[in-house]
Amino acid sequence: VKSIVEITQAANGTLTGKVVDILHSDKGPNPVCDGCEGANKNKPVKGMTILWNLKADGANKWSGGTILDPANGKTYKSKMELQPGGTRLDVSGCIAFICRAQTWQRE
Repeated sequence: VKSIVEITQAANGTLTGKVVDILHSDKGPNPVCDGCEGANKNKPVKGMTILWNLKADGANKWSGGTILDPANGKTYKSKMELQPGGTRLDVSGCIAFICRAQTWQRE
C-alpha cells in the first residue's frame, strides 16, 4: 500500500502517524487490513493509525514507537530520523535484530 501518512505530535510529545489517503494498492482503491488483529481487523487502511508512541531521541530522531504494516497486519518496533532539508524521513521497523527500512518523502 502506497499512501500519504500525516504525522502529528500528541500533547505528551509522542508522534503518531495516520493514513490520510491511498495512492496505490494491489487490493484496490479502498484496501482493508485483513491481516490485522483486534480493533483493526478488516478496517479500512485509510484513516488507520499505523505509527504511534515515537519519542524524541535527539535532534530530528525518534524511537521507542510501534509501526503497523497494513499489508500484513504485523507490528514492529519503530524509529525514524528526519534527514537534512526536511523532505526525507527514514523509517524503520524491527523484530529482534531483523529490520526493514523505508524512506518516506514529504510532499
